[in-house]
Amino acid sequence: MREPDRIVRLKTVLARTGLSRSTIYRKIAEGTFPAQLKISTNGTGWHESEINRWIADPVAWRPKT
Repeated sequence: MREPDRIVRLKTVLARTGLSRSTIYRKIAEGTFPAQLKISTNGTGWHESEINRWIADPVAWRPKT
């Protein structure tokens, strides 16, 4: 049985990827980094599985269709 996919916040994404905040948002706009999810009125997060997929192969990463 699989564990549910966790939602991670920006601080965790910054630490895991080593990218800066501005680089993450630029890559999201370019389509080369997973887009964030709106989790509350003022909060966003990312699926941990998508971040792990990006970390495993950042050059070949593409959004799932």
